[in-house]
Amino acid sequence: MPDPITTAPPRPTSADDRGWLPRTVDARVRAFAWMSFVAEVLIIATGGAVRLTGSGLGCPTWPTCTPESLVNTPEMGIHGVIEFGNRTLTGLVGILALAVVVLVWRMRRTRRDLFLLALVVLGGVVTQAIVGGITVLTGLNPFIVGFHYVASLVLVCVCAAFLYLMVRPRGVRSLRVPPAFAITTHVTTFVLAATIFFGVLTTGAGPHSGDAAAGRNGFDAEVLEHVHAWPGYALLALTLALTVIAWVRSLAPRRWFALLLALQVVQIAVGLYQARNGLPELAVGAHMVLAALTAAAMTVVVLSLSSRAHRPTVDS
Repeated sequence: MPDPITTAPPRPTSADDRGWLPRTVDARVRAFAWMSFVAEVLIIATGGAVRLTGSGLGCPTWPTCTPESLVNTPEMGIHGVIEFGNRTLTGLVGILALAVVVLVWRMRRTRRDLFLLALVVLGGVVTQAIVGGITVLTGLNPFIVGFHYVASLVLVCVCAAFLYLMVRPRGVRSLRVPPAFAITTHVTTFVLAATIFFGVLTTGAGPHSGDAAAGRNGFDAEVLEHVHAWPGYALLALTLALTVIAWVRSLAPRRWFALLLALQVVQIAVGLYQARNGLPELAVGAHMVLAALTAAAMTVVVLSLSSRAHRPTVDS
């Protein structure tokens, strides 16, 4: 007869019994969140490489590479390799996004913010892949290409928000900077969005179409270069002023503002270099990646304007 004291009761089973999933943010969540962020940045870099090397139609069909082959063939040359490589990375991005969703599943109530952000990234990756297919099927329509870049940039920002929030307690947010400072920061965010918007239009009017037969958006590229620069300089001035104020008044997010300012200085330097040297491909690609990193830093800056009071978590 079994001893009622030493015999453990049977373990209950349920749909939520997933003992290997974390209940709080642990090393696994942090690792996969960082990998997801890096992969989203890399997809912008490789997407830029596709465009800047004229490989946009290296795989002329979608979702297969050719009507007869899922992957690129030797006859397609380097353009097929570059385009298919970008598509393969999209698959990796999706796997990482799914992994983050799974890892925060048990936190879907205690850390609803992280769970929703993870879902947005996963859904965004799927949407991103579909838009990429439409881009190919429309012969690299410059407006769709531009939208595809913006969608990728938004996903980088969402991943950055996840990284920032995952190491901070959940709770009610409270502003930790003067209201006027916060309002000016939000205005700066709008100026950044305008800078990126005109940058996308400028690229769509320029020479890097992704394929020799691809059309351009019809705008005057030289005029757009100047229009793109105006909000860029306004953005730098606003960020410089905010950074100086943040450090003089010892505001909590001052280091994030310093990072944002540094990225903008590098971004403007690269932009001036490419404009004065005939838009070299490597500089244009760096400019695209820096724009995404600047937007990610701006996302963190906005989040850093407020803090959360710690709220004890309850296991789901």
